[in-house]
Amino acid sequence: MTGRRAPGSLESQTMAALWAAGGPLSPAQVKDAVDADLAHNTVQTILIRLFEKGLVQRRPEGRSHVYWPVQDAATAAARQMRAVLDGPGDRQAVLRRFTDDLAESDLATLRILLDRSP
Repeated sequence: MTGRRAPGSLESQTMAALWAAGGPLSPAQVKDAVDADLAHNTVQTILIRLFEKGLVQRRPEGRSHVYWPVQDAATAAARQMRAVLDGPGDRQAVLRRFTDDLAESDLATLRILLDRSP
């Protein structure tokens, strides 16, 4: 018996496949990139949900659609980070915990970026 996937993991894997592709993918191509054991309908459902959330665009191609991400992975990650900061809770504590786990090279990059900010 196989374990259940974590909530959202298929969406995350699908987005990762689309970002890595460099161009539009059909559901069959996404299925191959994500997990060959998934049913075609499952992949289509994930892609439709991502489309409805505004995370991907699509266009008809053949008897199906091809899909591509609306934004690049860095932009999507930055928006997720911003949503966490804008959510309930202590912003300073969130930022402190985030920076506590950063490598020194990442901290140096962050310092450079902050010094460049207006």
